[in-house]
Amino acid sequence: MSASASMAMAAESYTLDPSHSQVVFSYNHLGYSNTYGMFSGFEGEISFDQEDPSKSSVNVSMPVKSMFTGWENREGHFMSGDFFGAEDGDMITFTSTGIEVTGENTAKITGDLTMNDVTKSVVLDATLNQVGDHPQAGKPWAGFDATATLLRSDYNLGAFAPYVSDEVEVKISIEAMKAG
Repeated sequence: MSASASMAMAAESYTLDPSHSQVVFSYNHLGYSNTYGMFSGFEGEISFDQEDPSKSSVNVSMPVKSMFTGWENREGHFMSGDFFGAEDGDMITFTSTGIEVTGENTAKITGDLTMNDVTKSVVLDATLNQVGDHPQAGKPWAGFDATATLLRSDYNLGAFAPYVSDEVEVKISIEAMKAG
């Protein structure tokens, strides 16, 4: 195999586009409503092997204080000692530890999620939306969606459970541009 052929099969590095990447979460409040929030402005890198996606990896981080819920008092409460006790610079991180391809454009991404100084293994159900040249950027781009269900109590964030659901539904949508 030539050097150029082996390079074509290797994983390529993609950098997250923070302006088109979000994490949306929801939880049930007292059985009356589902409340939503989001994190944005995060950074990260995906090593994406299109020929063998199981050899890919992802590493992302986002500031805890980037949380937006649409109600300033709620955000302040989430940053208090009842929940995050967040300070400037506190981050939520995810580092993949393995990828199991489950279909033509789907995979289960296992990784270490660190939040509120606790690290737990989680599994993301991921979908590759599209890979190709971005019509405005003029370079390769990739888009992915993923979902997971987390327990707040696993991360010492379980205040007011079960009245406020311990389960949090997480939806992730990201775009990433080929590095370089």
